[in-house]
Amino acid sequence: MATVELRNISKVYEDGTQAVNNVNLTVHDKEFVVFVGPSGCGKTTTLRMIAGLEEISGGDLTIDEKRVNDIPPKDRDIAMVFQNYALYPHMSVYNNMAFSLKIRKLPKGEIDKRVKEAAKILDIETLLNRKPKALSGGERQRVAVGRAIVRQPKVFLFDEPLSNLDAKLRVQMRAEIAALHNRLQATMIYVTHDQVEAMTMGDRIVVMKDGVIQQIGGPLHLYNHPENLFVAGFIGSPPMNFFPATVIEESGGLLEADEGGFRIGVPASAAALLKSREGQNIVFGIRPEDLVLAEKEEDLKTFRAVIRVVEPLGSEIHLYAKTGEQSLIARVPPHRSFKVGETVSFSPNPDKLIFFDPETGKSLFTRGSSD
Repeated sequence: MATVELRNISKVYEDGTQAVNNVNLTVHDKEFVVFVGPSGCGKTTTLRMIAGLEEISGGDLTIDEKRVNDIPPKDRDIAMVFQNYALYPHMSVYNNMAFSLKIRKLPKGEIDKRVKEAAKILDIETLLNRKPKALSGGERQRVAVGRAIVRQPKVFLFDEPLSNLDAKLRVQMRAEIAALHNRLQATMIYVTHDQVEAMTMGDRIVVMKDGVIQQIGGPLHLYNHPENLFVAGFIGSPPMNFFPATVIEESGGLLEADEGGFRIGVPASAAALLKSREGQNIVFGIRPEDLVLAEKEEDLKTFRAVIRVVEPLGSEIHLYAKTGEQSLIARVPPHRSFKVGETVSFSPNPDKLIFFDPETGKSLFTRGSSD
C-alpha cells in the first residue's frame, strides 16, 4: 500500500469558482481517512483530484512518493468505489469484478483466483452468476467493493458509497467496510456528508467547509476539542448547543446567556482564563448529553426551559426546548415521560463547556476529558 500526500492542492474552475483551497494532508500507509462536510464543501472534488478524474489547478499530489499530477487515472494504481456502484448491467457479477483484470490481460487463473478470493471476503460467492438487476442495493455495493479489491491497488477511494442504501443497511455496510480495512490493511480515503459515518469509520477525519480544511483529527479529539464553531456544530448528533453570552465578574467567573436569560458559573480554571474578557461577548457550547435534568433549582447551576418537541428513541429521549429566546436540544435517559409545554430544569456540566470567539468562530480553549 502507499502514502498519499496533498501539498497546497487547489481547484479553480474556468468560471473562477474555487472548489478547493490550499489543502495540505498526508494520508499514511494503511490509514483510513474520512473527508466529511456539507454539500459543496470540496470533499468529492478533492477525492476526484486524487483519483485523476479532476485536473489539479495548483499544488502537488504524490502517491507512494511519486508525483502523479499529470499521470492518468489508470496508471495511478488506485481503485474507486462510486456512489451509484457503476456496474455493467449486461455482465454477471463475476465478469464485473474480473473486467479490469481482463483489460490488463492477467492470466485467466490469476483472474479467477482474485475474483473468488474477493467474493469470499465479501460473502458474495453465491452471487457470481447473477446480473446486477437481480441484486439488492447492499449486494450491488459489495460487488462494487469487490471490483476494487481484485485490482489490489495501492489506494482505495470511496465516494459516498452508502448514500443510496436504507438506514439499516448503511449501518451494516459501514461496519463491513471498517472490518474490510482491518483485514486488508489498506490505505483508504472515504468521502461522506454523514458525520456519523465519519465518526464510526475513520482513523482520522478531515472536516471541510467552502473548500478549506477546518480541522483534522481522530473522532474523539474532534468531538471533545473542536477548533471552531463549524466543527463543533457539525460533529456530533444531535448537534452541540450554542449560547451567546456575556462574561461577568461576580464572586468568581460567571456567564450571562444573552438570549436565554440565565446565568451559569464556570470552573475556576475557565474563570481565570475568561477574566480578561470581562464585559465581552463570547459563545459557549454544550453537548446535548451534558445538559443534565435537575431535580431542584439552584442559583447559577440550573436554568428553566419549556419543552417544544419530545423524541423518544428507546434508549434515550431527545428534548427540543426553549429558554428565553434560545432553542436547545437535550439528550436524556428514558426514565420518565415528558410532555410538550412542560417546564424542566437543566444543569449544564461545567467541565464540558467549550468557549468560542463570536467574531472569528475559533475556540478560546476547551474543557473535557483527553483522548
